[in-house]
Amino acid sequence: MRKVLLLGASAMLVLSSCVSKKQFTDLEAKYKESQDLLNSATVKLNSCLEERASASARAKALEEQVTDLRNYNENLQVLSAKGASNIEKTLESMKEKDLKINRLQDALTKKDSVTLALVTSLKREVGINDPDIEVNVEKGVVYISIADKLLFKSGSYNVTTQAKDVLAKVAKVVNSKPDFECMVEGHTDNVPYKSNGVILDNWDLSVKRATSVVRVLEDLGVNPSQLVAAGRADYVPLVENNTAENRARNRRTRILVLPKIDQFYEMIEKEMKNLEAGN
Repeated sequence: MRKVLLLGASAMLVLSSCVSKKQFTDLEAKYKESQDLLNSATVKLNSCLEERASASARAKALEEQVTDLRNYNENLQVLSAKGASNIEKTLESMKEKDLKINRLQDALTKKDSVTLALVTSLKREVGINDPDIEVNVEKGVVYISIADKLLFKSGSYNVTTQAKDVLAKVAKVVNSKPDFECMVEGHTDNVPYKSNGVILDNWDLSVKRATSVVRVLEDLGVNPSQLVAAGRADYVPLVENNTAENRARNRRTRILVLPKIDQFYEMIEKEMKNLEAGN
């Protein structure tokens, strides 16, 4: 178009010498009109170029977004598959743990039932009307606490005849539970024991008293493998040793009837093996 205008301008210069003034004016007006059209076309062309560049940039950005979305979707699918697999594994693990817990709870419930029956038997056999004899459950263990005045004379570890009647009732219950252990604990107050050459101190006295009770229970038919003798001296008092009455309460013998620990673990192990075999 520029070439056309230049040719037109040249022609006008050439013809101006040989054309009339009116013709020259008309040609000049047409030239100006063409120049205006050229300027307008140039502006539109530049605007179109800018719009094309902007559209190309937007298209490129959209292409990048599409690529990113595709990558995100692929990653999301991979993560979703992994997540679903992990959730499934977690649910299976939770079900397995729930089953183990239920098995253990059943075992503990069975143990609690046996413990309750044992307490009932002891209370019925021993007789709980005597304030110096207490039958109770402590941390899942059945125990009988007998005041020393029923078992021994002061400073002695020889069991009295009256005590043997009480121990005979205990032996009857223990004999009915061959899978249980019977641990005898001797307890004293904190008054230092004066050594007489046979008994050295409260430790010695508590152990000898426990041993004496164990021997009586053995004579009453309790299997020796079920019996355990232990001395606690004055280190596990019920109350402070600040009065004669409190010291009398602390001088006691406790007989604990409890499941054999190895058998308890065997029971748990058996339940675990049954669970694994079931799976």
